[in-house]
Amino acid sequence: MQNLESLSSEILATIQTADTLEALETVRIESLGKKGRVSLMMRDLGGMEPEARKQAGQDLNVLKDTIASAIDARQTMLADAALAEKLTAQRVDVTLPSRPHMDARLHPLSRTIEEVVAIFAEMGFTVAEGPDIESDYYNFTALNIPEEHPARQEHDTFYLPPDADGKRKVLRTHTSPVQIRTMEASEPPIRIIVPGRTYRSDHDATHSPMFHQCEGLVIGDGIHMGHLKGCLIDFCRTFFGVDDLPVRFRPSYFPFTEPSAEVDIGCSRDGGGLKIGAGDDWLEILGSGMVNPRVLENCGYDPDKYQGFAFGMGIERIAMLKYGIPDLRTFYDSDLRWMRHYGFLPFDAPSIHAGLVGGSV
Repeated sequence: MQNLESLSSEILATIQTADTLEALETVRIESLGKKGRVSLMMRDLGGMEPEARKQAGQDLNVLKDTIASAIDARQTMLADAALAEKLTAQRVDVTLPSRPHMDARLHPLSRTIEEVVAIFAEMGFTVAEGPDIESDYYNFTALNIPEEHPARQEHDTFYLPPDADGKRKVLRTHTSPVQIRTMEASEPPIRIIVPGRTYRSDHDATHSPMFHQCEGLVIGDGIHMGHLKGCLIDFCRTFFGVDDLPVRFRPSYFPFTEPSAEVDIGCSRDGGGLKIGAGDDWLEILGSGMVNPRVLENCGYDPDKYQGFAFGMGIERIAMLKYGIPDLRTFYDSDLRWMRHYGFLPFDAPSIHAGLVGGSV
């Protein structure tokens, strides 16, 4: 068996010269690991005479304890030195002035939704909400959307895996299902707006897979196209802040309204820029129409007794027009520089009518 005194001196000297925790761990493994020098010597004790084995075992245990204590002490010293070096390198100068305070900004989408809600609240509308994941019935069938309609295709709509009954739910493509849920759950008169997230399989400078819509629904006795026109003309002029904003209703088609109309506002595109409220050009901003009698029947209403109108607009679209935002995708980039430019201080947000109430259906 190797001279333990010389072995002890050799290992202890190696421990003292280890200048990193990694080097110290290497020394520990080479001396006390399963195949370390001291561990191998412990295995050799079985081949010695009893008396010699007893003394050698005691000496080896003392050596193991000595080495372990030296490693612990060196490890503590190296850890303290590493911590001191780190504290020195990462030191904070408390005499430096604080960083500039950054005011929080309200996202243009949040601002626009609050504006829209506030305007319609003054007209007596309440806010209704519904689920983002919808059944085929609420998203399509109840709204008189035929089976062959392009919106039902995979390239337009996000479908979820089939459930136990083999039916596939969808991420709602519009907030119109909330109109159906509201009519099923309540009796006329109804006057609601439905702001919320919607989803379609599309992505470019003017489209996003997830975007926001706000739809409106009015149901009652004697509701006619004049009510629809008066409501939307007042909204457009109030939202864009132009008292004499030209507004026109252009015939169109939607499965859930009849007759249907696209709503255009007057604008000018002189010099490559867009100016709302002036000029002889037109810009489409939303769709509208009288609720289709078939939709009323699907909800259990008598179309000979009740009539109504509905409308829908993209929140991102009207926000881009009002605040001069050229690319829809930037709404979701989480860029603080963009937010500092287009965001609003919270106290600039419009006040919502005190009588506004909300609910889920």
